[in-house]
Amino acid sequence: MAALFKVGAHFGFSKSRNHPSVKERLFGYKNRSAVIDLERTVADLARAKEFLAGLGAAGQTVLWVGNKDEARPLIAAVAERLGAPFVASRWLGGTLTNFAQIRSRTERLLELRAARESGALAKYTKKERLLFDKEIAALERHLVSLIPLNARPAALVVVDAAAEEIAVTEARQTKIPVVGLSGSDNDIRGLAYPIVANDANSAAIKFLLNELAAAYEGGKTQALATPVGTETVVPAALVIEEATAVPTLWPA
Repeated sequence: MAALFKVGAHFGFSKSRNHPSVKERLFGYKNRSAVIDLERTVADLARAKEFLAGLGAAGQTVLWVGNKDEARPLIAAVAERLGAPFVASRWLGGTLTNFAQIRSRTERLLELRAARESGALAKYTKKERLLFDKEIAALERHLVSLIPLNARPAALVVVDAAAEEIAVTEARQTKIPVVGLSGSDNDIRGLAYPIVANDANSAAIKFLLNELAAAYEGGKTQALATPVGTETVVPAALVIEEATAVPTLWPA
C-alpha cells in the first residue's frame, strides 16, 4: 500500500467524471477530486496476480494492451520482457472476434520476411521488390507485436478500459477475461479483474504492470521447475507488504 501511495495510485478524477461502478472503491474526496481506496486496490491487485500466476503456470498466453501515451512504452517493455503479444498502437477491429483473419496476416508477414531474408524475392523486378517492402512495412506497423499470438489469448491485461473499449468489448464477446487497470472514470462492470488506480500516471501504471508481469512470470518459472508427472501448484498471489506507517491522505 505504501508503494502504491508513493507512485500516486490513489489519485482519482473529479466527482463529475467518476463512474458509478467504482463508488465502493473510493475512499472519499479531496479538493473535489476522488481519492481511491488503496486497501481495495491492494486486494484487487492480489486477485489479479493470483489469476495471472495460474495462467503462467498453465502456459497460457496473455495479451497486453495499452495505447494511451502514458502506457504505450510500458506495455511494450513488459510484453517484450515476457515474450508476450501486445497492442501498443491502434487496436485492430476483429483482433479477437475475427482472429483467423488477423493470424493469416501475421503469417503473411512472416512469409514475406523469410522470403526477403533468404533472397527468394531477388527474382522479382526492382519495382515488385519495392511493393513487397511496402507491404512488409505496412504489416509490421500493425501486426509485428502480435506475431507470438498463435491462438486467442487466455486473458487480456488492459490499461484504461475506457480508452480500450473496443478491445474490452471483443474480449467480452469471445468470453476472454480482462484484467483492467482502471481510473475512477472507468466502467469496471465488464472486467473480470478490475484494479482501480490512477491510470493517468506513468509511475503508477509502471508499478502495477510490473507487479502483474512478475506474477505471470513467477507462474511460468514454477511450472518449468516442476518435475514432469507432478501436480502443478499455482503460486499464491504476491502480497504487497503494508508499511507500519502510511502517510495520511489529508490532515484530520
